Amino acid sequence: MAEHPPVLRHPNKRLVFEIACPAGSAVSGTLTYTRWKAMPLPAEVAVRAAAERVEARDGLYDYAPVPAGAVHWHVNFADPELFVAYGSALFAQDEVQVAEHPVLGALREALVAEGRRAVTVQDRVPAPVLVRGVERRCRIETGRNAAEGRPDGLYGKAFAGASAEALRRAVTRLEPPAITNLIAMAAPAYGRGSYQAREVDFILTTAYTGFRAAVLESPGAGESVPMVVVHTGFWGCGAFGGNRVLMAALQALAAEMAGLHGMVLHTAGSAGAWTQAKAMLGELDSRTPASVPALIQQLVARRLEWGVSDGN
Repeated sequence: MAEHPPVLRHPNKRLVFEIACPAGSAVSGTLTYTRWKAMPLPAEVAVRAAAERVEARDGLYDYAPVPAGAVHWHVNFADPELFVAYGSALFAQDEVQVAEHPVLGALREALVAEGRRAVTVQDRVPAPVLVRGVERRCRIETGRNAAEGRPDGLYGKAFAGASAEALRRAVTRLEPPAITNLIAMAAPAYGRGSYQAREVDFILTTAYTGFRAAVLESPGAGESVPMVVVHTGFWGCGAFGGNRVLMAALQALAAEMAGLHGMVLHTAGSAGAWTQAKAMLGELDSRTPASVPALIQQLVARRLEWGVSDGN
């Protein structure tokens, strides 16, 4: 943070940073950054167990306290360029998360300064990034609240036009900071028509690699088996226009293949999409375990359609 401070180009981003990290704030702890090669998918997966491993939770990430003996990770809905828009006017899930965890901006600046590839996809191949021990310095309320000056909320394009007073009401400094572990992984973007096998394979490989890396990277993994839980949502279904039902189902399968203790799907008001995804999983190959290549073909045969970008 001292040698490579975040570069915040938009005044509202600077104001959030000033609230989260006022002058004289102490920064502590060790940040662990790793980037992972795409892992080959397992040959088989237990489909029924995958659906049962998911806990659907309404709302956005709550970063609730973690019980003893567990390690929790949160998915960052990343761009192929890691944290690329954190200092801009943009404020989708990726940028909200960096604003709450400002050291992530410093991490990107340090990687670039050292000549490293700050990416989550390399040569069109998934390369998820894990960052462990990240200080969460503030909480930002992005929902609509006219009484507090944000009738359209703060998410997406609404953030850039928010008043300073509305931001001060929406941002709460966390003292002491909380600690978060993150999986930054990029979904495919702006597809059209029905999903093809190569797209389903890319999504499943990305999620499996990120989730499996979280198991391997969790403290204590070499000595005992901690309860590793990943928090995610409708990854790749906002600006990138992904299909919520398919993306939820593929993440559930990836969680099972990766050996997670559990996956928490934060549904943000779209619980029905998980209900459909769970039903679809129940209609797939019921053999235990089922062939992963065969499952991919079954999903492709359903001709699930890409959605439309939300413009954020």
